[in-house]
Amino acid sequence: MVQVCLNGSRSAAEGAVVPLSPEELARSAAEAVAAGATQVHVHPKTPCGRDSLSPRVLAATLEAIRSRVRVPVGVTTGAWAEPDPAARLARVRSWSVLPDFASVNWHEPGAEAVAGQLLALGVGVEAGIWSGTDGAARFTASPLGPRVLRVLAEVTDPDPATAEDSARSLLAALGPAHGRPVLLHGEEGGAWPVLRLAGRLGLATRIGLEDTLFLPDGRRASGNAQLVAEGLLQDGSFQRSS
Repeated sequence: MVQVCLNGSRSAAEGAVVPLSPEELARSAAEAVAAGATQVHVHPKTPCGRDSLSPRVLAATLEAIRSRVRVPVGVTTGAWAEPDPAARLARVRSWSVLPDFASVNWHEPGAEAVAGQLLALGVGVEAGIWSGTDGAARFTASPLGPRVLRVLAEVTDPDPATAEDSARSLLAALGPAHGRPVLLHGEEGGAWPVLRLAGRLGLATRIGLEDTLFLPDGRRASGNAQLVAEGLLQDGSFQRSS
């Protein structure tokens, strides 16, 4: 499985190639799926470009993307979109249009409450376990661990020389991960080394403008579709979706 991460917390300041509006996100998702992506991860944005958990913003984004693709679509619940844990939980409870899955960063305050609410709503949970945090230890001890959809092993080391070692350390810290599938990915300079490692290990992965703006040769990517196509070429274990 190769997930495309359409935009992340990036803004218009990082170039017109980063999709922000529901229409731009839907177009970019359709292009990425045509290139071989099998799932979509998106950060819904307000008109001013800020990540949002608002039910209105979420609904507009999900409906636009689903009008163009027929693959699972997931969203962030990152604390930067709503720092107060109680307010973040209330936002999730207020969603009127539900994503297929949502990422929950296990090191953030209130993570288990958000994950529990998502599960109660029937939304799959990606347990976001970041390197350099206590997320792996918290997840290992969590009673919700066996119920998550998958573990999103997020290597935050941007150095291409050390990102693979950081990824192996994170996987070791996760151990059996409650028997849940693992999606391994990196970011910035570490995105491509970690993607190639995921291929060698037979793990799901993701690629897109959230994780990197650049191709392996250093050229700036033209968009998410090009990143997905290149990701599929980087390792033969990733098969183009039919």
